[in-house]
Order: sequence, then structure tokens, then C-alpha cells
Amino acid sequence: MAVTALDPRTALVVIDLQAGIVAAPTQPYSGAEVVARGAELADAFRARDLPVVLVRVSFAADGADAVPGRTDVGGAGGTRPEGWDVVVGELAGHPGDITVTKRNWGAFHGTGLDVQLRRRGVTQIVLAGIATSIGVESTARAAHEHGYHVTLATDAMSDMDADAHRNSIERIFPRLGETGTTAEILELLAKNHC
Repeated sequence: MAVTALDPRTALVVIDLQAGIVAAPTQPYSGAEVVARGAELADAFRARDLPVVLVRVSFAADGADAVPGRTDVGGAGGTRPEGWDVVVGELAGHPGDITVTKRNWGAFHGTGLDVQLRRRGVTQIVLAGIATSIGVESTARAAHEHGYHVTLATDAMSDMDADAHRNSIERIFPRLGETGTTAEILELLAKNHC
């Protein structure tokens, strides 16, 4: 099923398109492809005075503010290179954009994202970013639970694992919202928000 509608107050929410994440190998799209499509969406939203939210993940150097808890693969703490958490240049530098810093997978828990969206009358979000099965999916689940209409730009996201990406696209996202390509979303945006 393709995306059918965009509400008058739809926001673009871009997940973790930052230096250290975009540089990692991803599938089925490269970080550069995801950034290019994310920037195309952001430019179209900005041109129509619709909110653009740039979400980044960051932790204190000592990892003290990373999510606690034992996992099989270890925690989110540890040393990262300088600038790993800086939003990529293709998206950064627009004063009207909202920047949200998260400390966990999803962009809603522990941040002001919901308040920022509600203050602007947002009823729908379009999601893009890296990684599909982690930050994007966690944010999509929370957005759905918060009562937003959710649209997922399936070619403006990618993952470190092709099977995880495919699982999110084919099995999870259709239960949380509508999916569409960047071109389909831009076409609806042009039609509804001229």
C-alpha cells in the first residue's frame, strides 16, 4: 500500500543522519543516498513552511547518560570520535529546523519531541533516517502510540543489516502507518501544499 495522504500540518522527522552514523556501511541504500533523499524531503518541507526535525543521538564522553541495562551486545557507552554526533552538512544550518538530541533508540522518550510537534499543531510525521530497524522503527512505534499519522519514506532510510531493513519495511511499518518512496511523498506534498 502506498502513502495516500499528508495532513495540512505534517512534519518531517529525520533520524540520526549524523557524521558517525552516515559513515557506517548500510543496506540497501548507502548513507550518501539516504542523506540526499532526506535533504530533498527537508527542502520540500521547508519550502512549504512545514516543520523539519533533525534528531541526533549523543552521549557524554564517559557514557554516563547512555541507556542502562544489560544486553547481549553491550551498551551504548564508549568512546566515539570527535564530531560523530554532528548532523550532516546537507541537512544542518537551517534556523527554522528543530533539533532533538536523544540518548536512546527512539526520538520520543526522554526528549521534547512530542511537545515541539504538538505546539506546532502537527498531526502527521514523515520519517527518514538510519537505522531502519532501530531509531526509525522505535520512533515510528512511539509516534503511532502518541496518535500521530505515520508515513515512512522507505527509500530515505537504510540499516546495517538488509534483513532487518526488509523486516521493518515489510512487516512492521504497514502496521504503524503508510509507506512510500521519496518521490511519492514529494508528489503528495506538491499536490496538497502548493
